[in-house]
Amino acid sequence: MPTFLPNAAALLKERKWFVIDARGQVLGKLAAAAARVLAGKHTPQYTPFLDTGDHVIVINAAQVAVTGRKESDKLYHHHSGYMGGLKSESVSERRTKHPERLIEEAVRGMLPKTRLGRAMFLKLKVYADAAHPHQAQKPKARAVK
Repeated sequence: MPTFLPNAAALLKERKWFVIDARGQVLGKLAAAAARVLAGKHTPQYTPFLDTGDHVIVINAAQVAVTGRKESDKLYHHHSGYMGGLKSESVSERRTKHPERLIEEAVRGMLPKTRLGRAMFLKLKVYADAAHPHQAQKPKARAVK
């Protein structure tokens, strides 16, 4: 019996769009659900070395929940490359400036660190409020389990 491999051209035509509402959802569970859909693990034709995933739109990113004391204690770091260039900000600071980056960074960490993972990440669209410009794609609502 030959092994079934999905056709890459057919996968491009079959890509679906899903909307996940982040209001009140825990950040880690939301990111895991989005990464699962982006990787295509929710479909029967999942193949680890092909991009079999679908597009994900996350709305209401500003209302995502974090547990415990992460709102004040968890820090996001980045370095400018210069001496003394380490910058840090807490979850609450990042939520006020760029709430989309909270979810984007969490999902990026759950995807493969390869060219395939970068291609999967491009199918993620995150918006701070409920409005998004993807109504023409007729996205379906998807619940976080």
